Amino acid sequence: MNQIDTLSKSAAQWGQVMIDFATKYGLRLLGAIFVLFVGLWLIGLLTRSTHKMMSRGNIDPSLSSFLKSMMNILFKILLIISVLGMMGVQMTSFIAILGAAGLAVGMALSGTLQNFAGGVMILLFKPFKVGDYISAQGFSGSVKEIQVFTTMLTTPDNKMIIIPNGGLSNGSMTNYSKEETRRVDWTFGIGYGDDYDTAKAFILELIAEDDRVLQNPEPFIALAELADSSVNITVRVWAKASDYWGIYFDMNEKYYKRAGKRGINIPYPQMDIHLDKTV
Repeated sequence: MNQIDTLSKSAAQWGQVMIDFATKYGLRLLGAIFVLFVGLWLIGLLTRSTHKMMSRGNIDPSLSSFLKSMMNILFKILLIISVLGMMGVQMTSFIAILGAAGLAVGMALSGTLQNFAGGVMILLFKPFKVGDYISAQGFSGSVKEIQVFTTMLTTPDNKMIIIPNGGLSNGSMTNYSKEETRRVDWTFGIGYGDDYDTAKAFILELIAEDDRVLQNPEPFIALAELADSSVNITVRVWAKASDYWGIYFDMNEKYYKRAGKRGINIPYPQMDIHLDKTV
């Protein structure tokens, strides 16, 4: 009987301890989980609302997307610290540990910090903005979004390319949309027996037909090279950046379809072989 009574008392004590623990920490845990989910919902609502307000305020889309990403990260860090505080974690010690861990992580993730700094530099100096067509790090595409650590490009065939901001801010980059106008270049080859003046007049006629070609600066045409199989003519005109590819492709098509009707040959590589019958 004594052993049974002792076991019963021990079980009752453990049961009371579990009840006290559940009463003390269970409510905290439930409250922390509730705050976490509500906080995440509010953060999403706040960032979306802020992004819409900045869009209506005609704020640069590049800056808008960057601030949205930054706000989302910052608010989530503050939420996690608040939730841990509700669960009884000592914030003083936690912040000290977090600072030491942050230093270690910062050293390990130096590349990530470089990408963050690169994103800030891009927004400050604006070498490109959302919508620009750029070429950098071996890739080309239209800038869709500038985030905290990366920049997203969309290629003409609708592929998504993600480039780290560190290399993008420090490396060479070509922005095809920065200037309002661009120069369109062609090299047209004619046969050695063709008349150069006739070919030049024909090209000028094609240029005059296209209203998208700017007359200032004037179109440039010159005999550029006496090549192996052709006489090459260099043609350069200026146009709005948005008209570049339309003018380029249309000019190629018109020249190919109509050159033969003007007595202009389009040469192709060829080789003459002479046989020595004396051998």
